[in-house]
Amino acid sequence: MAKIATDRTTIDLFAQDKRPGRPKTNPLPRAEQLKLNKRNQIKRDRSKGLKRIEFKVSDQLYEQLSQHASDAQMTRSAYIEHILTQMLTR
Repeated sequence: MAKIATDRTTIDLFAQDKRPGRPKTNPLPRAEQLKLNKRNQIKRDRSKGLKRIEFKVSDQLYEQLSQHASDAQMTRSAYIEHILTQMLTR
């Protein structure tokens, strides 16, 4: 039985063939990778003495914060930290 390179219906004939694309390097599924990466990020932040704060804001305030942060050439979180520091030192 001859195999045709374009025939992909019989997978057992092509088990050793290298497929194009990026090889799978992590055995975990993507959802598990994201959980693990987030856990590691939180550990890194804690070791740096950082604490996590979450709050919800309106779209308008979010856009204003983003615009002011980009004008100041800062990240949004750094800009919010800067504003909070200024308010608390008054």
